[in-house]
Amino acid sequence: MPNDASELVTTSALALLRRLEWRVRHAVETVLSGEYRSAFRGRGMEFDQVVRYEFGDDVRDIDWNVTARLGEPYRKKFVEEREITFLVMFEDSPSLQFGSGGQSKREALLELAGLVMMLGAINRDRVGCIHATPTGYHFHEPMRGRGAIMHTAANLVGSAAPSIEEPAPVALPWRLLAKAAPKHSILIWLGDHPPRERPEGWNVLARRYQPMGFRIEDPWERELPTDDRFAAYDPTTGQLITLDGSRAERHAHAQWRAAREDTFSRLFPDPLSRLTVGTDQNRLDALVRFFHARQAKR
Repeated sequence: MPNDASELVTTSALALLRRLEWRVRHAVETVLSGEYRSAFRGRGMEFDQVVRYEFGDDVRDIDWNVTARLGEPYRKKFVEEREITFLVMFEDSPSLQFGSGGQSKREALLELAGLVMMLGAINRDRVGCIHATPTGYHFHEPMRGRGAIMHTAANLVGSAAPSIEEPAPVALPWRLLAKAAPKHSILIWLGDHPPRERPEGWNVLARRYQPMGFRIEDPWERELPTDDRFAAYDPTTGQLITLDGSRAERHAHAQWRAAREDTFSRLFPDPLSRLTVGTDQNRLDALVRFFHARQAKR
């Protein structure tokens, strides 16, 4: 039995990841099938060679000239089919520790991050991770292999939540990010994505990578409770506040929602590059729908 608190946390994280891995593997073998890779086609795809078409391949990749010449179907193969690199950036801000139900946004977002990393491991891709907190960051360079990715994911999922006694913003390591992964890698930025200015140099990063934004939404963020008065803990200020459900509060809430949506859509203008999942929703189901939608538009 573990005799240290950190070992206990790591053991618990590994147990969770193994459950997630089983669910992801089942999804890959059934509902996702070959849609996983085709979901990332588009920018950065480079033609590699022509190969014989096999059942299950995307018919849109068939090279009809070669097929007509050889008398059997052949398709185009692209560089990314050999290897995809995921760079998972987890912005661990104090606001993620809010939760109106049985699970905080941080817990739900960590599960979503684990699902993404397990998906890369099962498909034998490279997966890297940047875990940014108010006190600094940890960088795990992209690696291939179930064991290496599982270890990186366990470190992230089992990490302690940042202190909310003195809430502070997260300083994301943009300079490191600009060279943390090969060109055309898939950058998945998981965070709260509150209303704020676009990061300096974001346009350069958006050209280098395929950026995607994932966030978790609490039901209270979609709509305030209908109770006349209720209390809520605000992790961004470390205070317990009382809301009375007044028209002014609901108007301010609507303005905040609009500003948050504007920030998210400006960072990720393609609707198929951003994903919002509720704490009351199944994360894997939402991820599968996300891949289906991307693949359908390619």
